[in-house]
Amino acid sequence: MKHLVILLAMITLTAATAQELDVEKIAYYEMMLDDVMEIIDKELVVKKLQAVENDFKNEPNELNSIRLGLIYHEVALNLTFFDKTKKYAGYAQKSVAMLTALHTKEMTPELLIYVQSYSASAMALVAAETMKLKLLGKAFRLFEEAVEAYAAVSPRPEFMRGSVAENLPFFMWNKRKYAKIDFESIIKKQEANPNYADFRIMSFTYWGWARAHKKRKFRKQAIAYLQTAIKIDPAYKAGRQRAEELLAQYE
Repeated sequence: MKHLVILLAMITLTAATAQELDVEKIAYYEMMLDDVMEIIDKELVVKKLQAVENDFKNEPNELNSIRLGLIYHEVALNLTFFDKTKKYAGYAQKSVAMLTALHTKEMTPELLIYVQSYSASAMALVAAETMKLKLLGKAFRLFEEAVEAYAAVSPRPEFMRGSVAENLPFFMWNKRKYAKIDFESIIKKQEANPNYADFRIMSFTYWGWARAHKKRKFRKQAIAYLQTAIKIDPAYKAGRQRAEELLAQYE
């Protein structure tokens, strides 16, 4: 019941603030949050966790609160499911709790993009960790509201939903379909506006599209996207390694 109340409140606030967004502010917050999103180095995640927790302890403002919620998400994504000691268990729930607590009328509207996109993703991770599949349904309802409200100005909602969808088991086809839908949508928006998404999101997106389109009739396009994913990520900070591995299979 608690999660349902939070869900309804977040949907209401999303609808109320969607028209108030400032694109320049979104770009600013994207820069301020960049180092706590899409981290693929597990050691770096641990270091960032310590640093962000210290920052929040010293200055628990709105931005540092969101940074903490986002790094909790990255810990859950990178460490919770791979650490046999269970040291990092429960971080997805910490992320949900931190981010949903921030979702108030007083919150900076542009930050709602990150709060709602990442709280939905974190809720999906809680569902995976606890095997409470009802939470997955709630996560996708949050994603739907976030996509409707913010996808025109930010790739985050579709990227986060597509990333969750591509990792679901095959029998969840009604949710897995969003991997194709969302990655295709991001690519089209990027073609229309080259500043829509950064290289990390696009590298993962091209790889995700190719992974979601495994049939031979899509092979030529998939290979082209994988080559692009590799090209725009020369330092292996995003999807290059995965793209190289998939490209080797396709070729």
